[in-house]
Amino acid sequence: MTAPDAFPVPAPASVRALAARLEHVRTSLIDLERSVDLASFGAQRESARNLLHYLAFRRFDLRREQALLSRWALSSLGRSESHVLYNLEAVLGWLDRLLGGPPPHEVMEAGVNPEHGRQILVRNARVLLGPTHTGRRVRIMVTMPTEASTDYRLVRSLMEGGMDCARINCAHDGPAEWTRMIGHIRRAERAVGRRCQIEMDLPGPKLRTGAIRPGPAVVKLRPSRDPLGHVTAPASVWLVPAYGSVPASANLPELSLPKEWLDRRRSGEQVELLDARGARRRLRLVRHAGGGWRAETKRTTYVTTGTMLLGTAEDGEEDPASVGRIPPVPQRIRLGLRDRLVITSQPDPGENARRNGRQQVTRPAHIPCTFPEALKFVRRGESLWLDDGRIGTVVRSASSKRILVEVTHAPAGGTWLASDKGINLPDSELNLPPIPSTDIEILRFIVRKANLVGYSFVHSPEDVQELRAELARLGRPNMGVVLKIETRRAFEELPGLLLAALRQPPVGVMIARGDLAVEVGFERLAEVQEEILWLCEAAHLPAIWATQVLEGLAKSGIPSRAEVTDAAMGERAECVMLNKGPHIIEAVRALDSILRRMQSHQAKKTAMLRHLHIVERFVAEQRATRHRRR
Repeated sequence: MTAPDAFPVPAPASVRALAARLEHVRTSLIDLERSVDLASFGAQRESARNLLHYLAFRRFDLRREQALLSRWALSSLGRSESHVLYNLEAVLGWLDRLLGGPPPHEVMEAGVNPEHGRQILVRNARVLLGPTHTGRRVRIMVTMPTEASTDYRLVRSLMEGGMDCARINCAHDGPAEWTRMIGHIRRAERAVGRRCQIEMDLPGPKLRTGAIRPGPAVVKLRPSRDPLGHVTAPASVWLVPAYGSVPASANLPELSLPKEWLDRRRSGEQVELLDARGARRRLRLVRHAGGGWRAETKRTTYVTTGTMLLGTAEDGEEDPASVGRIPPVPQRIRLGLRDRLVITSQPDPGENARRNGRQQVTRPAHIPCTFPEALKFVRRGESLWLDDGRIGTVVRSASSKRILVEVTHAPAGGTWLASDKGINLPDSELNLPPIPSTDIEILRFIVRKANLVGYSFVHSPEDVQELRAELARLGRPNMGVVLKIETRRAFEELPGLLLAALRQPPVGVMIARGDLAVEVGFERLAEVQEEILWLCEAAHLPAIWATQVLEGLAKSGIPSRAEVTDAAMGERAECVMLNKGPHIIEAVRALDSILRRMQSHQAKKTAMLRHLHIVERFVAEQRATRHRRR
């Protein structure tokens, strides 16, 4: 039987050309390896060496060579992240056999083989993120909502559903809430019989919108009406004592009243009042729960602090009580295309634009920001994005005190900007401290209570060294660190960040796709997240696939087809993170099922080896360093 035509014997000239090309690649690997002092990496030497090999490897566009190797039934080099030199040497060995001669290059120390590279990554992931769930290779991390501080059953349900790591974002809540969350997590560990790592994120120098001037302190009760104005459903409100509790499912406004007055009320009683406009209104009491009453009205009613409610005592006399403090109504700023907004360093609360009688703007909207020192780095013509990229603007004027931006991207018909929304400056060279002074006290709490610290807005290898020095000062030099890659600069500096991380493990990388998408551009996010996964695997460091995973399911209870596919792609990482939402328990269970099913279909991914621009900056820096040493 003759060999099928599908497997032709390669021509010697083609084999020699390919071997020469790969010999050149191999030489580049060795050159970059020799430019770095590998002794400083200690037990992580092989991982640092492999990362350097991979960086040099990805300087070449090898897609044509991959096609030839595949045609000749040899390794295409597309799955060599964890064992670059080993794979390259194996291919060169086969080519040398085809040519019938000895290898022309000097024999070098062998690189890690595929199994050894896999074992190193598995070990590093286990040390950082804890053990995997039975039957599932990828861990599930969940961001703790505020409710986790008061609802133990929620935390236990998350662990029973498949949560392996709990994330506490220290940009929200405070030490009291964090302490209760941690207590519930440790209690759930004992009940479920399984360990759960706790990761706490430093807020970092996150630029956000500041406070907006609140609206009036009023509760508006408005019944539902049909197009003809007929009432189809009454407005409802809870009348509650100051320290009472109403059913958690009731998404209704609340009015606080004296407990003794509420205890004297009866079902069906009509409570009278004069509302904020002087209109006479009635509230009908329909349900008693949690020490309070649910009341209904069929007429629009405005209630303010001190509004007097008149009940009827058993003897028929009036029984008055006044409404307690009503918080001001939160406000938002309306923005549309070509609208202008002033972002200021002053603490003045934000306001909507002012207009004259002809609706012409006499003063643009303004809003303060957190970390006002960042404004001095902003320049005219740079882009600025608000609210995770929902609103795009360009800077029209800039100073250290205020910048004026014009809206260039916004949903049709305009949109609302609230306080505490992210501000991204992808074009600006920000020079902010990696660990602000406000974060030091939070870090003291983290080292006492958590397993891992999430390093927000890390930018350079020096930032990693600074955090390690601070952890050492606080008595946890070997605490697990998660580097959050959420800016363009962090992505561009990733090779150096990973080498710095390898010097002081345990370390992992979180692909924070929310801010990162805004920084690098949404159209580039897919390739950027792939490159981060490849580099992490080359360094044998665990990666966390984060931001908006199953977000529709977590928030609304209904997933989109696209986000289910996205969640399945998380199988290429060592951990997938879910953000909080009303349906987070269902999201954890769904992700657990998706990852278990995908595990039998996919392990990481085969890559096409085009040239990666991200490695050029690192190689140039190494050359400059080597030149200075000479």
